[in-house]
Amino acid sequence: MGRSLPNLNAIRAFEAVARHLSITRAAKELNVTQAAVSHQIKALEEQMGVMLFRRHNKGLLLTKEGQAMIQPMTNAFDMIADATNLIFNSEVQILKVSMLSSFAAGWLMPRLDGFYQEYPNIDIRILVTSKEVDFLKAGDVDLELRYGDGRWPQVDSQKFMAEEIFPVCSPALLKGDIPLQTLDDLSHHILLHDHKDIGWKEWLDDAGVKGIDYSRGPGFFQSHLTMQAAALGHGIALGRMPLVSESLRSGELVKPFDISLPTGMGYYMVNINTASDKSKIRAFTNWLMEEVRIFEQ
Repeated sequence: MGRSLPNLNAIRAFEAVARHLSITRAAKELNVTQAAVSHQIKALEEQMGVMLFRRHNKGLLLTKEGQAMIQPMTNAFDMIADATNLIFNSEVQILKVSMLSSFAAGWLMPRLDGFYQEYPNIDIRILVTSKEVDFLKAGDVDLELRYGDGRWPQVDSQKFMAEEIFPVCSPALLKGDIPLQTLDDLSHHILLHDHKDIGWKEWLDDAGVKGIDYSRGPGFFQSHLTMQAAALGHGIALGRMPLVSESLRSGELVKPFDISLPTGMGYYMVNINTASDKSKIRAFTNWLMEEVRIFEQ
């Protein structure tokens, strides 16, 4: 059975007008007359039996039906453009992405080979750092994978993964002589600390655990060193999902308690509207979102 689609020229006209909220600018983009664009919009509204725009004193506004249509339509045209570029543009494109070193090593690297296979004409250059630096503003990268609360001005950000934290330790420590059956048993073990704002104090308070001296124990500036200390049996650390996913999968670390607490923080794809070539950015972000979907399943 064939697809039931509206006239594609009318859809193209609608998508352009909806993006610009202007028939004049849409006509200029499509290289047709304003009358032609108005005719296509009217024909589409008649075919669908709904109004897609309404006028007000400052121009056009989308109706609720128009609002429901615009993002899927824009995404569809972007996908068509990207597929065309992949076929006709055989030149290798360079995509520069920055991220925290902990995220690169703990989650992205084990999956990145899949991107190479899917997009052989895009070479990724990864810039890692131990702290947040605005490489976008400096023009050093095309895209940033940022950790935080999403409150950054003058950028486009999309959350792709939330963070949650929970105690982790080595399998040997879990099988040792000192019990580790309830959260209260944490008082008999060494607590390992990292440099994050949300640490043992906040986690124990949220979990409702009292009477544990959370101030003691060795600390490390970088999260991967904290996880290494935990894997070596030096104590118990707070594992941060998704960063510990591979260590849990391999059995290097174990999760002794069936409790995880969200931190309110997460990982975001961040770019700016002035990016000159968004097709390579969309290729990476679409791949990333699919990897996150598989991971969360």
